[in-house]
Amino acid sequence: MNLLPFVASGIGLGAVYALSSVGLVILYRASGTLNFAFGAFGGVAAFLTFELVHDGIPQPVGWLVGIATSTLIAYAYGRIVAPNMAHRDRVVRAVATLGLALFLLGVMAYIWGVGIARRLTLPTDLSFVILFGVRLSVTRLIALGMSVGMVGGIWLLLTRTRIGLSMRALASDRNVSAVVGVRVTQTDSFAWALNGAFAGIAGLLLADLNRLDPALMSFLVIPAIAAAILSRLASLPGAFIGGLICGQVEAVLTAFPAFANLRSAGPYVLALLFMMAVGAGQGVGARE
Repeated sequence: MNLLPFVASGIGLGAVYALSSVGLVILYRASGTLNFAFGAFGGVAAFLTFELVHDGIPQPVGWLVGIATSTLIAYAYGRIVAPNMAHRDRVVRAVATLGLALFLLGVMAYIWGVGIARRLTLPTDLSFVILFGVRLSVTRLIALGMSVGMVGGIWLLLTRTRIGLSMRALASDRNVSAVVGVRVTQTDSFAWALNGAFAGIAGLLLADLNRLDPALMSFLVIPAIAAAILSRLASLPGAFIGGLICGQVEAVLTAFPAFANLRSAGPYVLALLFMMAVGAGQGVGARE
Protein backbone atom coordinates (compact mmCIF):
# COMPACT_ATOMS: atom_id res chain seq x y z
CA MET A 1 0.00 0.00 0.00
CA ASN A 2 1.28 3.45 -0.95
CA LEU A 3 0.94 5.67 2.12
CA LEU A 4 2.63 8.72 0.62
CA PRO A 5 -0.64 10.43 -0.42
CA PHE A 6 -1.92 10.09 3.13
CA VAL A 7 1.35 11.34 4.57
CA ALA A 8 1.12 14.34 2.24
CA SER A 9 -2.43 15.08 3.33
CA GLY A 10 -1.34 14.84 6.93
CA ILE A 11 1.16 17.69 6.52
CA GLY A 12 -1.51 20.38 6.58
CA LEU A 13 -3.49 18.74 9.38
CA GLY A 14 -0.32 18.20 11.38
CA ALA A 15 0.61 21.86 10.94
CA VAL A 16 -2.80 22.91 12.32
CA TYR A 17 -2.41 20.59 15.29
CA ALA A 18 1.14 21.87 15.82
CA LEU A 19 -0.03 25.49 15.90
CA SER A 20 -2.87 24.59 18.24
CA SER A 21 -0.66 22.57 20.55
CA VAL A 22 1.93 25.34 20.78
CA GLY A 23 -0.84 27.87 21.51
CA LEU A 24 -2.14 25.68 24.34
CA VAL A 25 1.34 25.16 25.83
CA ILE A 26 2.13 28.90 25.75
CA LEU A 27 -0.93 29.66 27.84
CA TYR A 28 -0.49 26.69 30.16
CA ARG A 29 3.11 27.59 30.90
CA ALA A 30 2.21 31.20 31.66
CA SER A 31 -1.04 30.77 33.59
CA GLY A 32 -1.46 27.07 34.36
CA THR A 33 -4.77 27.02 32.46
CA LEU A 34 -5.63 24.39 29.86
CA ASN A 35 -7.91 26.25 27.48
CA PHE A 36 -10.73 24.05 26.19
CA ALA A 37 -12.18 27.06 24.35
CA PHE A 38 -9.22 27.17 21.93
CA GLY A 39 -11.10 25.47 19.10
CA ALA A 40 -14.14 27.67 19.61
CA PHE A 41 -11.93 30.77 19.34
CA GLY A 42 -10.70 29.45 16.00
CA GLY A 43 -14.24 28.62 14.92
CA VAL A 44 -15.41 32.19 15.51
CA ALA A 45 -12.47 33.48 13.46
CA ALA A 46 -13.21 31.09 10.60
CA PHE A 47 -16.96 31.76 10.47
CA LEU A 48 -16.52 35.51 10.65
CA THR A 49 -13.92 35.39 7.88
CA PHE A 50 -16.22 33.23 5.74
CA GLU A 51 -19.09 35.68 6.27
CA LEU A 52 -17.00 38.72 5.36
CA VAL A 53 -15.49 37.13 2.25
CA HIS A 54 -18.94 35.91 1.17
CA ASP A 55 -20.16 39.51 1.44
CA GLY A 56 -17.42 40.73 -0.88
CA ILE A 57 -14.80 41.89 1.60
CA PRO A 58 -11.23 41.22 0.31
CA GLN A 59 -9.86 37.98 1.69
CA PRO A 60 -6.81 39.48 3.50
CA VAL A 61 -9.12 41.88 5.33
CA GLY A 62 -11.40 39.00 6.29
CA TRP A 63 -8.45 36.97 7.60
CA LEU A 64 -7.20 39.87 9.71
CA VAL A 65 -10.65 40.62 11.13
CA GLY A 66 -11.22 36.95 11.99
CA ILE A 67 -7.86 36.55 13.73
CA ALA A 68 -8.25 39.89 15.50
CA THR A 69 -11.68 38.84 16.78
CA SER A 70 -10.45 35.54 18.23
CA THR A 71 -7.52 37.40 19.79
CA LEU A 72 -9.85 39.98 21.31
CA ILE A 73 -12.19 37.35 22.76
CA ALA A 74 -9.28 35.49 24.33
CA TYR A 75 -7.76 38.72 25.66
CA ALA A 76 -11.08 39.80 27.18
CA TYR A 77 -11.43 36.46 28.96
CA GLY A 78 -7.85 36.64 30.18
CA ARG A 79 -8.30 40.21 31.40
CA ILE A 80 -11.75 39.99 32.98
CA VAL A 81 -12.53 36.40 33.97
CA ALA A 82 -9.19 34.62 34.35
CA PRO A 83 -7.77 36.92 37.09
CA ASN A 84 -10.76 36.10 39.31
CA MET A 85 -9.97 32.39 39.00
CA ALA A 86 -6.19 32.60 39.19
CA HIS A 87 -6.04 30.99 42.64
CA ARG A 88 -8.59 28.27 41.95
CA ASP A 89 -7.62 24.69 41.20
CA ARG A 90 -6.38 24.02 37.66
CA VAL A 91 -9.26 21.65 37.01
CA VAL A 92 -11.73 24.40 37.92
CA ARG A 93 -10.02 26.84 35.57
CA ALA A 94 -10.08 24.30 32.75
CA VAL A 95 -13.78 23.57 33.29
CA ALA A 96 -14.48 27.31 33.16
CA THR A 97 -12.94 27.47 29.68
CA LEU A 98 -15.07 24.48 28.69
CA GLY A 99 -18.13 26.53 29.64
CA LEU A 100 -16.85 29.35 27.43
CA ALA A 101 -16.35 26.86 24.59
CA LEU A 102 -19.93 25.62 24.86
CA PHE A 103 -21.22 29.19 24.92
CA LEU A 104 -19.28 30.10 21.76
CA LEU A 105 -20.40 26.84 20.12
CA GLY A 106 -24.02 27.79 20.81
CA VAL A 107 -23.48 31.29 19.41
CA MET A 108 -21.95 29.90 16.21
CA ALA A 109 -24.74 27.36 15.80
CA TYR A 110 -27.38 30.07 16.34
CA ILE A 111 -25.88 32.56 13.88
CA TRP A 112 -24.54 30.28 11.16
CA GLY A 113 -26.49 27.05 11.69
CA VAL A 114 -25.28 23.44 11.62
CA GLY A 115 -25.14 20.77 8.95
CA ILE A 116 -24.61 23.27 6.12
CA ALA A 117 -21.94 22.44 3.54
CA ARG A 118 -19.43 25.28 3.77
CA ARG A 119 -15.69 25.61 3.35
CA LEU A 120 -13.31 28.51 3.59
CA THR A 121 -11.22 28.64 0.42
CA LEU A 122 -7.78 30.19 0.13
CA PRO A 123 -6.09 31.49 -3.04
CA THR A 124 -3.36 28.83 -2.83
CA ASP A 125 -5.77 25.87 -2.83
CA LEU A 126 -5.45 25.34 -6.60
CA SER A 127 -1.65 25.53 -6.65
CA PHE A 128 0.39 22.43 -5.92
CA VAL A 129 3.86 20.91 -6.01
CA ILE A 130 4.92 17.34 -6.69
CA LEU A 131 6.74 15.76 -3.75
CA PHE A 132 7.85 12.10 -3.97
CA GLY A 133 5.36 11.64 -6.76
CA VAL A 134 2.49 13.02 -4.69
CA ARG A 135 0.59 16.21 -5.51
CA LEU A 136 0.80 18.47 -2.48
CA SER A 137 -1.30 21.60 -2.08
CA VAL A 138 0.65 24.83 -1.60
CA THR A 139 -1.80 25.68 1.18
CA ARG A 140 -0.54 22.70 3.19
CA LEU A 141 3.06 23.78 2.69
CA ILE A 142 2.17 27.33 3.76
CA ALA A 143 0.48 25.93 6.86
CA LEU A 144 3.65 24.00 7.71
CA GLY A 145 5.85 27.04 7.05
CA MET A 146 3.63 29.27 9.18
CA SER A 147 3.73 26.83 12.08
CA VAL A 148 7.54 26.65 11.93
CA GLY A 149 7.83 30.45 11.69
CA MET A 150 5.41 31.09 14.54
CA VAL A 151 7.15 28.60 16.84
CA GLY A 152 10.44 30.34 16.06
CA GLY A 153 8.87 33.73 16.72
CA ILE A 154 7.49 32.59 20.07
CA TRP A 155 10.90 31.22 21.05
CA LEU A 156 12.46 34.61 20.30
CA LEU A 157 9.68 36.33 22.24
CA LEU A 158 10.23 34.17 25.31
CA THR A 159 14.02 34.41 25.26
CA ARG A 160 14.72 37.95 24.00
CA THR A 161 11.97 40.23 25.33
CA ARG A 162 10.86 41.55 28.69
CA ILE A 163 7.33 40.20 28.31
CA GLY A 164 8.81 36.80 27.47
CA LEU A 165 10.90 36.92 30.62
CA SER A 166 7.76 37.74 32.60
CA MET A 167 5.91 34.80 31.06
CA ARG A 168 8.75 32.44 31.95
CA ALA A 169 8.78 33.82 35.47
CA LEU A 170 5.04 33.13 35.85
CA ALA A 171 5.60 29.59 34.63
CA SER A 172 8.08 29.09 37.47
CA ASP A 173 6.19 30.69 40.38
CA ARG A 174 3.32 33.15 40.17
CA ASN A 175 3.54 34.35 43.76
CA VAL A 176 7.28 35.02 43.67
CA SER A 177 6.88 36.73 40.30
CA ALA A 178 4.32 39.11 41.77
CA VAL A 179 6.62 39.90 44.69
CA VAL A 180 9.56 40.80 42.42
CA GLY A 181 7.44 43.15 40.35
CA VAL A 182 6.08 41.10 37.44
CA ARG A 183 2.73 42.46 36.29
CA VAL A 184 0.87 39.20 36.62
CA THR A 185 -2.50 40.27 35.20
CA GLN A 186 -0.99 42.04 32.19
CA THR A 187 1.32 39.11 31.45
CA ASP A 188 -1.55 36.65 31.79
CA SER A 189 -3.68 38.74 29.46
CA PHE A 190 -0.90 38.83 26.88
CA ALA A 191 -0.58 35.04 27.05
CA TRP A 192 -4.33 34.74 26.48
CA ALA A 193 -4.10 37.11 23.51
CA LEU A 194 -1.32 34.97 22.00
CA ASN A 195 -3.50 31.92 22.55
CA GLY A 196 -6.37 33.62 20.72
CA ALA A 197 -4.14 34.62 17.80
CA PHE A 198 -2.85 31.06 17.41
CA ALA A 199 -6.45 29.82 17.60
CA GLY A 200 -7.58 32.22 14.89
CA ILE A 201 -4.85 31.17 12.47
CA ALA A 202 -5.37 27.47 13.20
CA GLY A 203 -9.12 27.93 12.73
CA LEU A 204 -8.70 29.51 9.29
CA LEU A 205 -6.39 26.71 8.16
CA LEU A 206 -8.66 23.98 9.52
CA ALA A 207 -11.70 25.55 7.83
CA ASP A 208 -9.78 25.31 4.55
CA LEU A 209 -8.77 21.67 5.07
CA ASN A 210 -12.15 20.50 6.38
CA ARG A 211 -15.77 21.59 6.28
CA LEU A 212 -16.76 24.65 8.25
CA ASP A 213 -18.94 23.38 11.08
CA PRO A 214 -19.36 24.77 14.63
CA ALA A 215 -18.84 21.45 16.40
CA LEU A 216 -15.93 20.36 14.20
CA MET A 217 -14.15 23.66 14.75
CA SER A 218 -14.77 23.64 18.50
CA PHE A 219 -13.46 20.09 18.86
CA LEU A 220 -10.15 21.08 17.24
CA VAL A 221 -8.91 21.48 20.80
CA ILE A 222 -9.14 17.74 21.55
CA PRO A 223 -6.38 16.44 19.24
CA ALA A 224 -4.41 19.59 20.06
CA ILE A 225 -4.51 18.63 23.73
CA ALA A 226 -3.31 15.14 22.80
CA ALA A 227 -0.40 16.73 20.95
CA ALA A 228 0.34 19.01 23.91
CA ILE A 229 0.41 15.99 26.22
CA LEU A 230 3.21 14.55 24.10
CA SER A 231 5.24 17.61 25.15
CA ARG A 232 4.09 17.16 28.77
CA LEU A 233 2.55 20.64 28.45
CA ALA A 234 6.00 22.17 28.85
CA SER A 235 8.11 22.13 25.70
CA LEU A 236 7.26 24.31 22.70
CA PRO A 237 9.39 22.23 20.27
CA GLY A 238 7.81 19.12 21.78
CA ALA A 239 4.33 20.56 21.26
CA PHE A 240 5.17 21.37 17.64
CA ILE A 241 6.55 17.90 16.94
CA GLY A 242 3.65 16.30 18.80
CA GLY A 243 1.17 18.17 16.59
CA LEU A 244 2.90 17.00 13.42
CA ILE A 245 2.92 13.41 14.69
CA CYS A 246 -0.77 13.51 15.64
CA GLY A 247 -1.68 14.88 12.20
CA GLN A 248 0.27 12.11 10.48
CA VAL A 249 -1.26 9.41 12.69
CA GLU A 250 -4.77 10.61 11.92
CA ALA A 251 -4.06 10.87 8.18
CA VAL A 252 -2.33 7.49 7.84
CA LEU A 253 -5.11 5.68 9.69
CA THR A 254 -7.44 6.84 6.91
CA ALA A 255 -5.61 4.46 4.57
CA PHE A 256 -6.82 1.43 6.52
CA PRO A 257 -10.55 0.75 6.13
CA ALA A 258 -10.75 -1.06 9.47
CA PHE A 259 -9.46 2.02 11.30
CA ALA A 260 -10.66 4.85 9.07
CA ASN A 261 -13.72 5.61 11.19
CA LEU A 262 -11.54 5.62 14.30
CA ARG A 263 -8.83 7.89 12.91
CA SER A 264 -9.82 10.80 15.16
CA ALA A 265 -9.01 8.59 18.15
CA GLY A 266 -5.46 8.04 16.95
CA PRO A 267 -3.93 11.11 18.67
CA TYR A 268 -5.60 10.21 21.98
CA VAL A 269 -4.37 6.62 21.87
CA LEU A 270 -0.89 7.89 21.08
CA ALA A 271 -1.02 10.34 24.00
CA LEU A 272 -2.28 7.57 26.30
CA LEU A 273 0.55 5.24 25.30
CA PHE A 274 3.02 8.08 25.84
CA MET A 275 1.71 8.77 29.35
CA MET A 276 1.83 5.06 30.18
CA ALA A 277 5.43 4.83 28.96
CA VAL A 278 6.45 7.93 30.92
CA GLY A 279 4.71 6.65 34.04
CA ALA A 280 6.37 3.26 33.72
CA GLY A 281 9.78 4.91 33.28
CA GLN A 282 9.28 7.07 36.34
CA GLY A 283 8.20 4.03 38.33
CA VAL A 284 11.35 2.14 37.36
CA GLY A 285 13.50 5.16 38.27
CA ALA A 286 11.83 5.47 41.67
CA ARG A 287 12.45 1.79 42.49
CA GLU A 288 16.11 2.11 41.55
